[in-house]
Amino acid sequence: MEKHCFLAFDLGATSGRTILGTIEDGKLHLKELTRFPNQFLSIQNKFYWNIYALYNELTEGLKAAASENLRIEAIGIDTWGVDFAYVGEDGSLLGLPRAYRDPYTDGAPEAFFKLIPRREVYEQTGIQIMNFNSLYQLFAASREGSSALKAAKNILFMPDALSYLLTGNKVCEYSIASTSQMLNPRTKQIEEKLLEAAGADPSLLLPLVMPGEIVGYLTDYLAEESGLGKVPVVAVAGHDTASAVAAVPSENEKFAYLSSGTWSLMGIEVEDPIITEESFNLNFTNEGGVDGTTRFLKNITGMWLLEQCRKEWTNAGRTYSYFEIVKMAESAPAFQSLVDPDHPSFANPVSMSRAITDYCLRTNQQAPETDTSLIRCIFESLALKYRYVLENLIRIAPFEIQRLHVIGGGSQNKLLNQWTANSIGIPVVAGPSEATAIGNIMMQAKSLGLVKNRQDMRRVIRDSVTPDIFLPQEEKSWKNAYDQFLSIIQFF
Repeated sequence: MEKHCFLAFDLGATSGRTILGTIEDGKLHLKELTRFPNQFLSIQNKFYWNIYALYNELTEGLKAAASENLRIEAIGIDTWGVDFAYVGEDGSLLGLPRAYRDPYTDGAPEAFFKLIPRREVYEQTGIQIMNFNSLYQLFAASREGSSALKAAKNILFMPDALSYLLTGNKVCEYSIASTSQMLNPRTKQIEEKLLEAAGADPSLLLPLVMPGEIVGYLTDYLAEESGLGKVPVVAVAGHDTASAVAAVPSENEKFAYLSSGTWSLMGIEVEDPIITEESFNLNFTNEGGVDGTTRFLKNITGMWLLEQCRKEWTNAGRTYSYFEIVKMAESAPAFQSLVDPDHPSFANPVSMSRAITDYCLRTNQQAPETDTSLIRCIFESLALKYRYVLENLIRIAPFEIQRLHVIGGGSQNKLLNQWTANSIGIPVVAGPSEATAIGNIMMQAKSLGLVKNRQDMRRVIRDSVTPDIFLPQEEKSWKNAYDQFLSIIQFF
């Protein structure tokens, strides 16, 4: 059978990769070609993404793909959500994109709600209120008199900005735009009233394109420089979670998913958005998926806590592999300290370990005193927070949730997967770990007609991966721990 080769650029908030995907005999095979760091820059108390460094890494990825001596049929880019670049009248980028952890949006939602009430904003967008949503970034930029905003002809969300640098063509892909809190998930149109209230011209946003449409082709320069030729660039599901959910290897719709990485995103896949009084009160979000679906989900702070602690430990001369981290968590006493991973004090503290210690002391708990006890605290707290969010999902979901699919890098953490199963009381199906890249690649395949829809995509994925299954254990002790967790998070 003919071999089909695709190139996926998968960019997260801490790292990025170039992945070669090959579909042959109905199965998908992946090969990592390059890996590179992605860190925001702190300049005069403002945080930025170095989009030019990312562009350079993408060009290196193109060259690495050319060295494989295969015919690359398409290219796709996915990234994290909400952040965007300003583009001037002459097509130039107007500076570096601001990073979502920039504190310039602190208090922005509350100020915006004086113009348009919180309930109305949610009713129009169905998006979880978070201070870094694109809407509040624009509002904050307007309030600080941003020269980039004043001069901009368009804004491009991060995957669209990078595809623009590769092709010279500008688009606004649906799934990434849906994270902005400017898109109506019912009409699938931008709510111009919200942009105007934020101090931004609605014409900044281009007409939406749906996942699977071709953006354009590599520029003549890149086609020659890389050696790949004029390869099409596809607007895949540009939001990394949308790509990851497209890769859930489920046979039916009766599942919840947990995309586990720096952020943990837990939700369900539905045909229509769920915008109700209950979803508003619980602050659930409705984001765009593939085939016109909606990802009804909740953002949960994930491995961010651990990643920040690891940076501190490394700076202090203590470096642990993930294998060592899991062993350390297993060796520590159970349920000594618990935190709410989503507490504002963990957003971007100077010292994450100190922030966790302070939280425990303020909630009258024993504070973690060692790296080992901190790791155990983080893992147990995540597993218990997953139950908290899942119980709310179960109340709202229009179908019975029979299992939780854990996808993304966190699916390789067998200890956390088992603790999650113990906590939630239903089976956990873990994998694929490369879900985002797989979803990216399969959307490219769909754009070229190799598969028809997400069911076809998932059939290929099921034939290509073997997930791990974790069944609940020690349910009584985890039930007691959950009661303890509830009392702690209600402290604030």
